[in-house]
Formats: sequence, C-alpha cells, structure tokens
Amino acid sequence: MNIVLFGPPGSGKGTQAKMLAEKYGIPHISTGDILRAHLKNRTKRGLEARAYMDRGALVPDDILIGIIKDRLSQPDCTSGFLLDGYPRTVRQADALRSILTEMDKKLDRVLNIDVPDEELIKRLAGRRMCSCGASYHILFNAPKREGICDRCGKPLYQRDDDKEEAIMNRLEVYKHQTQPLIEYYTNEGLLMTVNGAGSIAEVFNEISRVLDELQKRAS
Repeated sequence: MNIVLFGPPGSGKGTQAKMLAEKYGIPHISTGDILRAHLKNRTKRGLEARAYMDRGALVPDDILIGIIKDRLSQPDCTSGFLLDGYPRTVRQADALRSILTEMDKKLDRVLNIDVPDEELIKRLAGRRMCSCGASYHILFNAPKREGICDRCGKPLYQRDDDKEEAIMNRLEVYKHQTQPLIEYYTNEGLLMTVNGAGSIAEVFNEISRVLDELQKRAS
C-alpha cells in the first residue's frame, strides 16, 4: 500500500504513522525526521531549512522534492510506503504524482486526521523535549520532576515551533496552504477523513479499519 497521512500540527499523525508502518510492514517516511537529520548533520539542505522550521513555516519545495524522490527510490519502498508530512501543498501533490508516475506507482489512499484548533494548541504548547531524545507533555505525560528528564536528568526545553506564537503561525500556514489538499485528493477519489480528537488507540483503530478494507479489495 502507498499511503499519505496528513493533518494539522499536533494531530498525532507521526505517532499514528509509526504504528501503522509497523502493523502493515511498510516504511514510515517522515519529512520532519529527514529534515532534522539534515539539521543535525549541518548539511546544505539542513541549514537552508532551519530558518523556516524555527518559525513554523513550510520548508520550500525545492529542498523537499529531491529528498522525497531519493527516499521513495530505495528498495524498502518496493512493497509500499507511508508518507508523513508530505505533500503539504497542491504543488507538492503535483510533484509527488509526477515522481510516482516515473516509478510506475500510484497512491492507494490519503488519510486526513482532523482535530479542532483548541485541542491542537493544548497538545502542542504542553510539549517538552530533552536533548537525549525523550519527550514529555505537561498535561498528558509529565516528568516526575518538573522541567527535568526522567531518563537522563537533563533540563527539558520547549521547541521554538511549540511556543504559542509559532503554533498560531503553523496553524494559519496549514489552513491557507495545506487544507486545499482535501479538495485535491477528494477529486482524485483518494481522501478519507478520520476524527483525530479521540485517544491514540481509537484513532489507530479507525485508520486500521480503513486500510484493512483497502487491502481486502486489493486482494
């Protein structure tokens, strides 16, 4: 199965994508993870992307398209893939279509996780990170000691793009540039919208039901 999973910042699409990739045996391709690796390694693309990511803006297409094409060409994508965080604009959707056509592939389903704005802000503003890779939430997954990582004892920090001003900007960017994909993929007959306001398990079960039906029809 070739799947795209999208939704606004804080919708939980990254968590769902990892669970779905494990269940269905396909690679989880996260543009966020790829870009953060470029940032860590201080590559040319990573340095170019940093200014956009820090203020919650979308990274330009010319940085993303080459990364995505190279990743989808790797052997582990032969039997399918799950794209998380791409495409985010109609232009990127057109580029993805061209990439897949060149590879003689097509998308099977586009899943949209829908969550109200007030819930998204609560989720994002409460996130706290540690340099060791651990993550917390002041409401849903608080550390034992406030502001201190349970795993390594280092101070926790709030990502710049999780601060309220950046969150509002990210949601506005999403609404103006990404939501047109709903119409785009509806016209393609590929879109399925899932209520993302429930628990992780509830959302996962709903998405799994959609994909299980897709597999049955394909078999």
